[in-house]
Amino acid sequence: MPPFPPAAAHFRHRLIGLYALTVMEREGTVHGYGVSELIAERTDGAWRPGPGAVYPSLKKLVGSGCARATLVGRRRVYAITPKGRQLLAAIRSRGPGFRDPRADLGALWAEVMGMEGVEGLLELRLRRTLEAIETFLARPARSPAARERFRARVVDGLARSLERVRRPPLVRMPIAASRGVHAR
Repeated sequence: MPPFPPAAAHFRHRLIGLYALTVMEREGTVHGYGVSELIAERTDGAWRPGPGAVYPSLKKLVGSGCARATLVGRRRVYAITPKGRQLLAAIRSRGPGFRDPRADLGALWAEVMGMEGVEGLLELRLRRTLEAIETFLARPARSPAARERFRARVVDGLARSLERVRRPPLVRMPIAASRGVHAR
């Protein structure tokens, strides 16, 4: 049995490819081992994809025309193509609130985790996100000013979100019911 369910493995392979494209866009060329090392560095060692995950992802990028491969000595290096740049631009244009158009499967995942409702999963996600922000803010900053702007945005965003959560929800009636018309 694979270490991850097929859907999770597919997501991880796509993420490796998209991250590799991002690195190519920023740094020029990359090689497979370098992509693996960068992912391990960015995840604080929590995830270090092996060659069986990295190289197929890079091969798919080449096959789809998003990257090109060149042999430099004995090492194959990969560079982003215009099509790869277009893909990243399309993803980024969706904005930070991008949601997968498929249904949120959080309620099912909550049951798998042994939770009765999605509330526990949402609380767990929130706690993990807040812990990640705390960890990030505790690290030495390359740019203290940028770090403080980030902290201010987080605090402001949390304050606005908490205010919305504190308000009682509006009870909305369907238009037909509010006019005295009953749906059949």
